[in-house]
Amino acid sequence: MKFSNFVRVHWAALRALLVLTVITGLAYPVFIWLVAQLPGLHDKAEGSILTANGKPVGSKLIGQLFTDPGGNPLRQYFQSRPSAAGTGYDPLSSSASNLGPESIVDTPADPAKLASGAGASDAGFKPSLLTQVCTRSAAVGQLEGVDGSRPFCTGGGVGAVLSVIGSRDARGNVIHPTQVVSVNEPCATTRQPFLDLYEGVRVECAKYGEDYSLGQIVPIRGATPANPAVPADAVTASGSGLDPNISPAYADIQISRVAKARHVSPDQIRAVLARYRDGRTLGFFGEPTINVLQLNLQLDRQYPVSS
Repeated sequence: MKFSNFVRVHWAALRALLVLTVITGLAYPVFIWLVAQLPGLHDKAEGSILTANGKPVGSKLIGQLFTDPGGNPLRQYFQSRPSAAGTGYDPLSSSASNLGPESIVDTPADPAKLASGAGASDAGFKPSLLTQVCTRSAAVGQLEGVDGSRPFCTGGGVGAVLSVIGSRDARGNVIHPTQVVSVNEPCATTRQPFLDLYEGVRVECAKYGEDYSLGQIVPIRGATPANPAVPADAVTASGSGLDPNISPAYADIQISRVAKARHVSPDQIRAVLARYRDGRTLGFFGEPTINVLQLNLQLDRQYPVSS
C-alpha cells in the first residue's frame, strides 16, 4: 500500500471515530439528560426517591423492610412482601430464590451441630420452597390475627410431605406401604408427626442421616381452605426480590394491627390506604397494587406514633 493511501484510510477511520464519539459519547447522553429534566420525568430519572423531614428514606421503586434490629415486624407499619435479594431488598443482589414448585423436601439440620449451639442454617438446614411458604404463612397469620394455615402445610408451619416406602405398581406408585415418614419433621424437633396414619401405616418422624428418597414423595393437602386467608404475595418473593408493592388483599389483613398500633380506627387507616391503591396499568395490565413505602410515610405524617 502506498503511503498516501495509508494516510487517507487512517484519516477516514479517525474522522469516523471522532464523529461517533461526539454523537454517542457526548450528544446522545446530553440529549437523554435534558429529556430527563422534563416535568414528570425528572423524579423518575433521579430514582423516585421519597423523603421524610427533608431526608431521603428510600425509593418508591425498591421495597424495604419495616422491622426492628432483631428482624421483628414493626407493628405500626404495613409489611412488605418477602425478598430473596441478599438479606432483603439489596439492589446489588437482585435475584429470585430459584426454587420451584417441585421444591417440597427440606435438607435437614445436623442435630449434633444444633446441640452445640449452631444456628439452623449453619447446621445445614435448607428449607424447601414449600416449607418457606408454610413458615411465612403461619408467621403472618399469627402477626395479623388471621388463619395462617394453607394447603400442603402442617400445623407447625412446614411442608406436609411423606415418603411412602413399599412395593409399587407398573406406574411407580406405592400400592402396599411398609414405612411412611414425614420427611420435613425431624425427630429432633417432634415426636408426633402431623399425620398419625397413612393407608393404615403409622407415620414416623424423620431420622437424620436416613435416605428417604427411595420412597414415593407424597404431599398431603390436608383439610385447609382452598383460598387461604394469607395471600400469596405475603409468603412468596418476587422475581427480582425488590418489589415495592403488595396486593390489596395483603394490605387488608394488616389494617387492624396498624390501626391498633397508631391508636386510630381501622376506617381511618382504610381511607389512607385507598388513596395509595394503584389500579391495573392501562386498565388491564397486571393487578392492583399498593406501594408500601408511600403508604407508611403518609401514615407517619397523618397518624404519627408517639415515642
